[in-house]
Amino acid sequence: MSKNRKTSVTNFQTNVTKSKNKIEWCEKTLNVSTGCSRISGSSACSRCYMFDLASRLKGIYDSGVKNGWQNGTKFTLQPERINVPLGIKNPTMFFINSMSDIFHEEMPFEFLDDFFDVIKRTPHHTYQLLTKRSAIMVEYFKTREVPENVWMGVTVENDKFKYRIDDLRKVNAKIRFLSVEPLLGDLGELNLQGIHWIILGGESGNKARPMKEEWAVNVQKQCEEKNVAFLFKQWGNWSADGIKKRKKSDNGRLLKGVLYDEYPIIKE
Repeated sequence: MSKNRKTSVTNFQTNVTKSKNKIEWCEKTLNVSTGCSRISGSSACSRCYMFDLASRLKGIYDSGVKNGWQNGTKFTLQPERINVPLGIKNPTMFFINSMSDIFHEEMPFEFLDDFFDVIKRTPHHTYQLLTKRSAIMVEYFKTREVPENVWMGVTVENDKFKYRIDDLRKVNAKIRFLSVEPLLGDLGELNLQGIHWIILGGESGNKARPMKEEWAVNVQKQCEEKNVAFLFKQWGNWSADGIKKRKKSDNGRLLKGVLYDEYPIIKE
């Protein structure tokens, strides 16, 4: 069973082009910087997949394959990638910095200005930007407009970081979204005013922690009540039973027997 809804505020669709990468909710990833650093007290950062993967990618670079990962997990600008979208004619949904944070403390605002110029010059593309550093995001956009083709999001992994939602509301993006992944605790009541989309999922990897079904259902119900698009990405390596650890592909994407695969679409 799949879930698809429409409201007078936004349209929710399920027929977006399927991902050409391992991230279900975009078409392409583009890392204009690589590497990152852990935020103190962040449960999501503590076991982020980037750190293990970056170390392996550095090993590949050291073996002679030039892949941009010569600095491993260290935050590194990749200026040669900024203009990549200019060479792609077909409308594409890009997830920016799947292996970094676009608003990292070491990211120069001048570099961001150059990248946002490319975003403005490619209105046929959609850019999904996600950050855990919501205060820097707010600071950047205090004196700058968010391009219309940018979807701006923040990560909310547990109750401690719900303040990022308030920061996100300060940014005048046409689409604001939350990445509730990995969901590591009960979020309780959410203020979803001005939020258009929530992506939710459990943790994957060798050290994955279980996600309780009631945590996920709580968020889904609030999305339904507030007409917010909801996408359940995955269970991760733990299923709803909370007992057996399996491959995430075996646990699938059904929440209470329903496939939630909604996307926000701006009404013209």
